[in-house]
Amino acid sequence: MNRRYWMIAALALLGAVGLWTKGAQAEDKVLRIGYQKYGTLVLLKEKGTLEGELQKLGYTVTWTEFPGGPQLLEALNVGAIDFGTAGEAPPIFAQAAGAPLIYVGYEPPAPKGEAILVPKDSPLKSVADLKGKKVALNKGSNVHYLLVRALENAGLSVNDIQPVYLAPADARAAFEQGSVDAWVIWDPFFAAASAATGARTLTDGESLVSNHQFFLAARDYAKANTKVIDTVIAQLVAVDDWAKADPKAAAQALSPKVGIPVEVLEVALARQGYGVAPLTPEVIAEQQKIADTFYKLGLLPKPIKVDEAVVKVGS
Repeated sequence: MNRRYWMIAALALLGAVGLWTKGAQAEDKVLRIGYQKYGTLVLLKEKGTLEGELQKLGYTVTWTEFPGGPQLLEALNVGAIDFGTAGEAPPIFAQAAGAPLIYVGYEPPAPKGEAILVPKDSPLKSVADLKGKKVALNKGSNVHYLLVRALENAGLSVNDIQPVYLAPADARAAFEQGSVDAWVIWDPFFAAASAATGARTLTDGESLVSNHQFFLAARDYAKANTKVIDTVIAQLVAVDDWAKADPKAAAQALSPKVGIPVEVLEVALARQGYGVAPLTPEVIAEQQKIADTFYKLGLLPKPIKVDEAVVKVGS
């Protein structure tokens, strides 16, 4: 084989490597979003506007649904997603477990968007009546803190009840079958169960919890892709503004995706907080109070400092 042959072969190989590298880089330019059955991220997904905006930056988007915040943040912890949303408690548990997350935004309080439910014919009339009873909840979720606060307010503790840790779908089945005495749940499951079963509310979060929703990202991803995170937040702000101004349209967009009637979703949307914004010192302090409470209860393996996970994107 002559020298010319080897030169051509080498150039072909370099070209192939270049194409492979370019393809790999393009493939790597993706934002993997974790979302739950309900909320602003679902509306953003259905609007389809984020894909167009990120395409301008050369990024694609993938979406993965999770049954709750704890499961979503576990996926973020193991590197399966880059961005997601959860309530107050999940990021605290995730941070204590060493998850490399940062808070990049939050939505205002929605205390009426979660509650402790009992069947319509239940003899239980107050939170105090839960003593010794089986209470279903998603462990480590927002409603975990609601239950703790509600019990404390009634002079009880989590040691006075029988917690039954179930994801929303399984908890709904157990609730309807009478396998548990009460269910601590958030919207839209809260609104749906009330409408379908006539479930009564022992208490919601009013005067007990704020029930913030947080937007979180993998720390390294956020630092390396600041424009992507900024674009997502901007799109969330726009969708939030739209949903607040036209909740019926938002409910109509959500209904076929979540399998819940429009009128039920309108109830849930009316209880939602709107207006995505950076975390304030007050919100961080509230999160720290929740973290300290869980640590004192022995639910966290170690104390944490929430503000260590509140990093300005791009800093």
